Amino acid sequence: MILKRMVKYKQPILYGACMAILLFLLKWLQFRFVIIDHALEIYVGAIAIIFTGLGIWLALKLARPKVKTVVVEKEVYITPVAAANGNGVIASEEALVNPGLSKRELEVLQLIAEGLSNQEIAARLFVSLNTIKTHSSRIFEKLDVKRRTQAIEKAKRLNLIP
Repeated sequence: MILKRMVKYKQPILYGACMAILLFLLKWLQFRFVIIDHALEIYVGAIAIIFTGLGIWLALKLARPKVKTVVVEKEVYITPVAAANGNGVIASEEALVNPGLSKRELEVLQLIAEGLSNQEIAARLFVSLNTIKTHSSRIFEKLDVKRRTQAIEKAKRLNLIP
């Protein structure tokens, strides 16, 4: 059946096959002449693509942050009173001595924990704003912290404030 159709349409099939071969030959010649005529541009483009890829790879390699883990070890001093208690709770008198906070600094620390500003603390304790700032900076230094929130957290851990 297929053979009958091929015999019937022999001329158009032959004509189509010849056109396909001719078209393939023309495209092959065109491609060949393009490569010969524009060989330099093709090579320059290929080299540009290679160096662009290398540049992106190198930039990613150099720009990647170098992560370095630093382990900080600090000595922890356990006072005899805390060790004698056995539960790790430090007595209030001993807590005053351990970080070296004065009673006034402890008052300021408690007011900081209440959420008062330096101006409000100064008004409540009847001292100047600079005095409160000095007390705060010394509290931060003695507790080895940088912010008010860190000071409150550390004071609660040391049972300096409730």
